[in-house]
Amino acid sequence: MPIQFAKSDREINACFPVMFQLRPHLDPAEFVARVRRQQQGGYQLAFLTGENLAEVKAVAGLRISECLSYGKFLYVDDLVTLEDDRSQGYGEQILNWLIAYAKEQDCAEFHLDSGVQRFAAHRFYFRHRLTISCYHFVLKL
Repeated sequence: MPIQFAKSDREINACFPVMFQLRPHLDPAEFVARVRRQQQGGYQLAFLTGENLAEVKAVAGLRISECLSYGKFLYVDDLVTLEDDRSQGYGEQILNWLIAYAKEQDCAEFHLDSGVQRFAAHRFYFRHRLTISCYHFVLKL
């Protein structure tokens, strides 16, 4: 199935059940508004459906940015496949699409962060030639 950007509120809302598996702190009543706010800063929400076009199988939140250290790059904020549909190729399909999209947009690099506890995701990223290039430090305010 083709991967597309969620443009309508209905499409954004259809991504929520998948996104919630990665981001369980999100409130379903605020999800569309939150995505819309982030879109004003360049965030895009891409999704992949299965044979049943109404069922979202995988979701990726992304943005294109530029900085002195990397140049122009695509950053993946969120990448998740519906838990019951993992290991069926959906994650690989959306990851390959993201990398191809970064190349189409003339990005020099492709970046994503992954929580230290997400061991299965790390194995998936390593299989797809992603490497650990730095530590990401956080201070909660």
